[in-house]
Amino acid sequence: MGKNEFLTPKAIANRIKAKGLQKLRWYCQMCQKQCRDENGFKCHCMSESHQRQMEVFGQNPNRIIDGYSEEFENTFLEHMKRSHRFSRIAATVVYNEYIADRHHIHMNSTQWATLTEFVKYLGRTGKCKVEETPKGWFITYIDRDSETLFKERLKNKRIKADIVDEEKQERQIRKQIERAEQLMPSTNGPSENSDSGSALLQKSDDGGKIAFALGSSVRPIIAKEKAESSKHIFEEIETDKNEKSKSGGNSVKSGVGGRSVLDDLMREQEKAKERSNRKDYWLCEGIVVKIMSKALAQKGYYKQKGVVIKVIDKYVGEIEMLDSKHVLRVDQAELETVIPQIGGLVRIVNGAYRGSNARLLSVDTDNYCAKVQIEKGIYDGRVLQAVEYEDICKVGQ
Repeated sequence: MGKNEFLTPKAIANRIKAKGLQKLRWYCQMCQKQCRDENGFKCHCMSESHQRQMEVFGQNPNRIIDGYSEEFENTFLEHMKRSHRFSRIAATVVYNEYIADRHHIHMNSTQWATLTEFVKYLGRTGKCKVEETPKGWFITYIDRDSETLFKERLKNKRIKADIVDEEKQERQIRKQIERAEQLMPSTNGPSENSDSGSALLQKSDDGGKIAFALGSSVRPIIAKEKAESSKHIFEEIETDKNEKSKSGGNSVKSGVGGRSVLDDLMREQEKAKERSNRKDYWLCEGIVVKIMSKALAQKGYYKQKGVVIKVIDKYVGEIEMLDSKHVLRVDQAELETVIPQIGGLVRIVNGAYRGSNARLLSVDTDNYCAKVQIEKGIYDGRVLQAVEYEDICKVGQ
């Protein structure tokens, strides 16, 4: 058997020593050869094959370094996409997982001398979200896949369509209100004419004939047609008015009745918005929530607050804890909204004004509701008297 045969003890020992990762400074990327010690690396650098590779490198060093850098970046991001697509994780953990493959592109052959430089590069180019903490650098993969971008565009398109439909509905209701205001004086006219008409309809004491006065019959008929058209538009409102007229006498016929119609219209508009925007999910990014999961009590997260940094499938949120900066994935059933101090900024997370930011004006502890004033948007300045605690949440700074 020869000296360096495959099954000789020396060959087996060499393979065992070569298994796994070795020192990075003793690796030659051009020749893709890993040396075990300083003397072996020196001998390799003096070899003829290495000298030929260095001549090739010397002809265009920038192109070769850029090629290695691009390949290192692509493989690193591909590993991030497969293993930690939706997680915030330490950069050193990802790098250790990446170099577990012996045949990976080594960092000493790229344009980045250290892992910190590479992480900062990913942050500058917008390929990862980078955070520096006392425990080191943390990175989060930014998914720019074509399918993900397509879903994001569809989501934004649906949101814009909902806003346009809501504004269109409001314009229609305003037109109906203006039409009702224009018809209100004409609806009061037939009552006066009917009184005068009833005065003309008299029967004499001697049993004579009854006399009818039909001189002003054209205007009441027109007013009656307009009243019927307005009744068709506001069918539900008219039924409410009839119930009020039975209990409150002639108050509907006065000016107060006009204001009650407007109030009813506003009330119907609020109900329509409440029906369309009331959902069984309320999580959204940027709000502060409290963890109420007793399963996490052993790890110290019970009743601790955090900021929602991402929402997954509408019902699951990635929560970054305010104290420890740890990131947890918690279902919304195990979360609770947080009410800030008076004057604090809140977000309406459910109900008619879902998605609007508002300022907290007061809190009613007996009825578990709050008074807020909407800021910005199409409802700027509107005051909501009683919003339940579950429908508002503190906005993270």
